[in-house]
Amino acid sequence: MNRSLRIAVADDEPDMRDYFQQILPLLGHQVVVVAQNGAELVARCHETRPDLVITDIKMPDMDGIDAAVQLYQDFPIPVILVSAYHDSDFIRRAEADHILAYLVKPIKQADLEPAIGIALKRFEQFQALRKEAGDLKQALEDRKIIERAKGVLMKRAGLDEHDAFRRLQKLASDKNRKLVEIARTILTADEAFEPS
Repeated sequence: MNRSLRIAVADDEPDMRDYFQQILPLLGHQVVVVAQNGAELVARCHETRPDLVITDIKMPDMDGIDAAVQLYQDFPIPVILVSAYHDSDFIRRAEADHILAYLVKPIKQADLEPAIGIALKRFEQFQALRKEAGDLKQALEDRKIIERAKGVLMKRAGLDEHDAFRRLQKLASDKNRKLVEIARTILTADEAFEPS
């Protein structure tokens, strides 16, 4: 892996925390958070904003899955779960889209490095898809607003659809504003003429 990451680790076992602090720098990464439980992990991640979280599942106060869910609600971050158990209940709970790998202890360096690389790649893909979906949703919302504004111009100015759209475009160009901004202004103005 060629990218150096800032990684947060959490495990209630001191040996595992030491292991991560020794092995991750050998892989070219910086350990920025070392937590003993999920609550500490969440608090420390808010302060440091790491690139990746590697957390044990079974910990006191808050388990790793709950900590991952809490972190993801606050800011999207890829998470690798670690467990001494191959438990189907844990795996089912871990199927959220921000849990990108599941490693069973004992963890070898040969397992950790590819898990980090794959988790990061998958996370970037998920983020790109989420942004694309958001952009498409916004484009659809903008289109609806423009269509409504076009309808207002057709009704109030007696224009056909083509001319109403041309007028929106000309207004946007003349005012050096986005088409959807002009459309919103027209809809707001139209509301002023509606009987209350």
